[in-house]
Amino acid sequence: MLDILKELCAIDGTSGHEDKVRDYIIKHIGDNEYTVDNLGNLIVRVKGKKRAKNKVMLCAHMDEVGIIATNILENGLIKFITVGSIDAAILVGKAVKFENGTVGIIGIKPTHLSFGEAKNTVPDADTLLIDIGCTSKEDALKYVKHGDTAVFTNNFVEMGNKLLSKAIDDRAGCAVMLSLIKLGFEYDCTCVFSVQEEVGLRGAKTATFSVNPDYAIVLEATTAADIIDVPESESVCILGKGAAVSFMDRATIYNPALFKKAFELAEENSIKVQPKTKVAGGNDAGSVHSSRGGVHTLTINTPCRYIHSPSCVCDKTDLDNAMKLTKVMLEYFADV
Repeated sequence: MLDILKELCAIDGTSGHEDKVRDYIIKHIGDNEYTVDNLGNLIVRVKGKKRAKNKVMLCAHMDEVGIIATNILENGLIKFITVGSIDAAILVGKAVKFENGTVGIIGIKPTHLSFGEAKNTVPDADTLLIDIGCTSKEDALKYVKHGDTAVFTNNFVEMGNKLLSKAIDDRAGCAVMLSLIKLGFEYDCTCVFSVQEEVGLRGAKTATFSVNPDYAIVLEATTAADIIDVPESESVCILGKGAAVSFMDRATIYNPALFKKAFELAEENSIKVQPKTKVAGGNDAGSVHSSRGGVHTLTINTPCRYIHSPSCVCDKTDLDNAMKLTKVMLEYFADV
């Protein structure tokens, strides 16, 4: 699974530009039937060893956060907005890469030229500009056009038992699902690699309507704030303590019985699991659980520090436990 995650994280794909991620996945799903809908969701129908009593869907999103060029100024600098939620403090001074390979730096006034309160204040994101080394609009337009997207540049690094990369949200979920497809399922299952999660859970909405599942498992990466100066009550989840299961977030209130069952089956199968202890964020479950007449939905998260940054960090064992729990819950939902 680590090789799959490394290769997925190396691919660039902001919301609405998931094509290369989707192409990679299609090359690795074997002979399984698939369709691509009008939004770009990849829907893979995997035959299991047994027919399922209930239709079960797995879902993970392919898109990552990034930026989109909105204007090219006369001095060659590029104005932009974010695609997905990125803290302005993270943007400052970061390198980004456009789809054609052009690299730029998100610039800021040098600290030596900042004084007073401005020296200690994070600028608003809409005041930042990208420098691609050009000195005129005419020159810059040779490399970047209006509407071009870019992502953070970063190398995939193993740090002992931890992994550092851009786009772990949610290439981790995609890697778990793709690894399970390669291993094969006990029961029939539909796997959705969704688009445009970071800008409003859009792909999952249409894909779930098409699949019409009885049960769904959303595979996601979620904030782990287990770092210095963050109170334990605000840590959300902790790296190395297993997959994190949500009971509520800003888009979904999860069925308490399914939340409880996840912990019961994890204990029975010696799988490390923890609750996501803060009601924050949201994921594709927000669209999935409210589709058609409603879908029984569970979210299994891989804890991730520094999420929505070029340096996301997750734990190898949490990935393994997320995959194990997903397999167990899938088999339970299929035959319940």
